[in-house]
Amino acid sequence: MTSGTATPFDLATKDLDPPLAIVDLAAFDANAAALARRAAGKPIRVVSKSVRCRYLLERVLAMPGFEGLMCYSLAEALWHVELGTTDDIVVAYPTADHGALRRLAASDKARAAISIMIDSPAHLDLVDSALGHDHPEIRVCLELDASWRPLPGLHVGTRRSPVFTPKQAAELARIVLSRKGFQVSGMMAYEGQIAGLGDTAGNAVKNAIVHWMQIRSAAELAKRRAAAVKAVRAVTDIEFVNGGGTGSIETTGAEAAVTEIAAGSGLIGPTLFDFYSRFKPQPAALFALPVVRRPSKNIATLFSGGYIGSGPNEISRRPSPYLPAGLGMLPLEGAGEVQTPVVGKAARSLKLGDRVWLRHSKAGELAERFTAYHIVVGDRVERTVPTYRGEGKNFG
Repeated sequence: MTSGTATPFDLATKDLDPPLAIVDLAAFDANAAALARRAAGKPIRVVSKSVRCRYLLERVLAMPGFEGLMCYSLAEALWHVELGTTDDIVVAYPTADHGALRRLAASDKARAAISIMIDSPAHLDLVDSALGHDHPEIRVCLELDASWRPLPGLHVGTRRSPVFTPKQAAELARIVLSRKGFQVSGMMAYEGQIAGLGDTAGNAVKNAIVHWMQIRSAAELAKRRAAAVKAVRAVTDIEFVNGGGTGSIETTGAEAAVTEIAAGSGLIGPTLFDFYSRFKPQPAALFALPVVRRPSKNIATLFSGGYIGSGPNEISRRPSPYLPAGLGMLPLEGAGEVQTPVVGKAARSLKLGDRVWLRHSKAGELAERFTAYHIVVGDRVERTVPTYRGEGKNFG
């Protein structure tokens, strides 16, 4: 328990020892409903890496507006097919897993459900090297690079596919059609510079630049993506065109060429999404750490806590103290492997054994630190469910 006024999370978990992680089910459900509203009728493909908990994935897939999974690993996709989570999966990243490819080829059910990602003929060669040249038909999704390149040599966005132009997309589709054992099922483009970049994280000048960039990038991409889809459809029919992310649902969904939107982080509401002007997801996943030291009257030291988010090595990737309010971290120590000091007015009243609630910077990566999520409804734990880690799964 925490000194002073206990929160519903403290009451719900009073018989559990921290470190522990919870999901506030009301916040999770509210976030899902908000994502569906923002999508305005376009189906949302749930990005599994942002959740990494089968119970939560199954819950959101049962809600209106959500259809299919976007997995980050072929082995993960095969696992979900075996469990019956869904029969509609796109693997968002190319695979070099020969064992998983052999399992895919051996299963009619899996091959009907899963599309793997490619962005070059070399990916087809890799599949052939794993399966031989006389393999069953494998569904592939073409990835179009969605970065913004306003000037020669200037690249704004994630480094993903070498396929940038409509001509390149059509040529890749033609190559797939010329190869035995492959079928083009769809196209994907992820605009990370819009979907994954907040526009209120810096000073006024930086925020204005980000906002300006995102408007122009979205306009450029809409034209180029529509042209690429048209060019590919002139070569072969495709079932879906996936785009976007939690941060770009409105702009991506407005594109007629896009048939579905990818989103997942907005279900969890990590700290990185505190810096968006367009929407504010509720914090749904939290973790509690116990106070184990009092090095001074103004500092309380928590056990563990160095759950640093992936991406650039910035303060924004640190976990953030959430409750009790008014806590911060020491800039020269931050969140550590085995201890995390917190400071602030609230730190003075913390006693040994009290707990502090924190939020992670990334949505799904918290699940890699805990084997279970305690599902909280009001001031009680409704159930305890395993994360991927808790089910003995580590997909990289």
